[in-house]
Amino acid sequence: MKKVLVAIFIAFLLWCLMFSPWTAPHLSFWACMTTAAVILIGISLCLLPDFKAQWHFSPKEIAIGIASAAILWGIFWIGDKLSSMMFAFAKPEVNAIYGLKGNGNPWLIGAALLLVIGPAEEIFWRGTVLRAFLGRFRWPLAVMLAAAIYSLVHILSLNFMLVMAALACGIFWSVLYAWRRDLVAVTISHCLWDVAVFLIFPI
Repeated sequence: MKKVLVAIFIAFLLWCLMFSPWTAPHLSFWACMTTAAVILIGISLCLLPDFKAQWHFSPKEIAIGIASAAILWGIFWIGDKLSSMMFAFAKPEVNAIYGLKGNGNPWLIGAALLLVIGPAEEIFWRGTVLRAFLGRFRWPLAVMLAAAIYSLVHILSLNFMLVMAALACGIFWSVLYAWRRDLVAVTISHCLWDVAVFLIFPI
């Protein structure tokens, strides 16, 4: 567990660099995000001697991944409409999140999300962090702790909607992982949701 806590601290530092108002304007977001993802995969490989055992490809796991991505997109679509009606700051903050795309090539962004960023986040946040918590706590507490940490690493963005979006995603994918105890469905879900919400069907 100590090694996992150190890994979380490293992730926190990486996310601070990417999102804090003091460093983010001077960095290329997608280059930093991709680099951070590679670092997280490296950390996870060092902490997971049975890494391959967490992947069981089957039509069922793939279908669950696809369906859950669609469900999460629907949840965010509803959440966006409700938050825009309730809070004046909601839409500008959501637009700021989409502003992270900048003028980047959408094909390169999509490839990074599908092949590096999405898988890396699931391997680290669910396959490493949540898995460690599930080994020490009952699953509801483990899920909430992992989701809370996943949300809080975005705190220096000073963007309430981004922090809440991370919390919602953290809970959703943590519950999915706790249910399946496998990385296939949750990784497919994360990758497809990322590409859909950022590039194909923006909310």
